[in-house]
Amino acid sequence: MEVNANSITYKDSGVDIAAGYSLVERIKPFAKKTMRPEVLSGLGGFGAAVEIPAGYKQPVLISATDGVGTKLKLAMLLNQHDTIGIDLVAMCVNDIIVSGAEPLFFLDYYATGRLNVEIAATVIQGIATGCKMAGCALVGGETAEMPVIYEDELYDLAGFCVGIIEKEHLILSHQVKPDDVLIALSSSGVHSNGFSLIHALLKQESNPLQLMLQEEALLPKLLTPTRIYASAIRELLRIMPIHAMSHITGGGLVENLPRTLPHGLKAIIDTQTWHQGPVFDWIQSKANLNTEKMYETFNCGVGMVLTIPKEKAETALTVLQHAGETAWMIGSVVESESQQAKPTILFAGL
Repeated sequence: MEVNANSITYKDSGVDIAAGYSLVERIKPFAKKTMRPEVLSGLGGFGAAVEIPAGYKQPVLISATDGVGTKLKLAMLLNQHDTIGIDLVAMCVNDIIVSGAEPLFFLDYYATGRLNVEIAATVIQGIATGCKMAGCALVGGETAEMPVIYEDELYDLAGFCVGIIEKEHLILSHQVKPDDVLIALSSSGVHSNGFSLIHALLKQESNPLQLMLQEEALLPKLLTPTRIYASAIRELLRIMPIHAMSHITGGGLVENLPRTLPHGLKAIIDTQTWHQGPVFDWIQSKANLNTEKMYETFNCGVGMVLTIPKEKAETALTVLQHAGETAWMIGSVVESESQQAKPTILFAGL
């Protein structure tokens, strides 16, 4: 059986069709709370209709898709499914906003071996919570039962987001200039990358559920949802230009920050401006990784990096802090030895 917010289709799985209808009815109120005026259809059709918001002259649509990887296994281990949907939205929305776009709408894909309506509804309620935080509408999704792929009630998630921006305001890497400053936005924790290594570390423990960190259980800290930066970024864009943004996901600072730089420029990061935090300290110690390897794998406390004109830096920090973000100047952009040199990152202070 396959179930989505719009229709239910039989397949020869032998599962009670009532579970599918029950889930559809459970998720409708969550999705309704996320609606935007541009959404023209409810959750009853075969596809969602969303019009372009008024006022755009040359609108550009920005799309992104992502999942939450093996962080799902931790949610299943703890039987805590209420925040993993926030992670799903964050991973997609944070990729949308680095281009300067406003998130418009979101769809999800939930695949499982056997549909547990309570778990699925809890996950989707978390997705709706994430959409509210991001300011985008949850317009539909798909729930598929595939017992030949997934065992019992194990599930996987994928998300799809579409945003919009005026063409002339699109943020592209060629806007970055020498002497631009780099502003970091704090992560809320590990976010949704690096969990394969984390699970390998947990396997070494006789009872990972009893692991403690600073007198608190470790595993719930690892499950802290990915921070959504959309609201703060939109607030900053209202008053100043941002030359580039980098969402620090898999590959850490080492792989993601250079993606926002043109050839001939490099980023210098001052590693003394922040501490990665106790969760990352635990990972680094258990995995016996040096700091450079940590920066290649995890966000290490930095969830987003903004490239800002130098003269706007202090104002940017004030706006971001008023918007609820922990923000600081983490480095700067300088010229490379050659104008043809590939973008690189240099860590000062290691």
